[in-house]
Amino acid sequence: MTELKILAISGSLRDGSYNTALLHAARKRNPGGMTIELYRGLGDLPLYRQDLDTASPPEPVADLRRRVAEADGLLIATPEHNASLPAALKNAIDWASTPAAESPLPGKPIAIVGASPGAFGSVRAQQALRQILASIGADVVVKPEVTVFRSHERFDGEGTLTDDFTASLLAELLAALAGTIRPLAR
Repeated sequence: MTELKILAISGSLRDGSYNTALLHAARKRNPGGMTIELYRGLGDLPLYRQDLDTASPPEPVADLRRRVAEADGLLIATPEHNASLPAALKNAIDWASTPAAESPLPGKPIAIVGASPGAFGSVRAQQALRQILASIGADVVVKPEVTVFRSHERFDGEGTLTDDFTASLLAELLAALAGTIRPLAR
């Protein structure tokens, strides 16, 4: 059986991001049978403009689309900004979903995680992200939900996840993502 290729996208541009740390924790909790690659180009994407969306889009856009297309599935970590997902993440989804006839997102298995220092974690951001991804036809893994609230209490000073419950949920979510992908690969 070939290894599944998972592209992990952090919706945070912040240095020391808990969401990026959560993706690193997912790499460590990898149940096997998959490679998790962290996408680092979110901040390089120009704001979506249809007049830039041509047969020769800007290089960061072409790179994002290629990586999404080559991945068997995505793992997206979203912080919560004003009860929704951050603009940089929405911008990446806008670029990856156009043009609609060529988008690699419809049918793509996607798992969502998120961390926030607040009491709600990233519940509202994840809900908004699920709605967006469902509207473009992505195959969103809905259980288990990994919403890390009070993230500053769940990671140490080096950004290592210290919460065993969250670590076990991450492993379950990765297994669910793999379980969604494998039947499609047959």
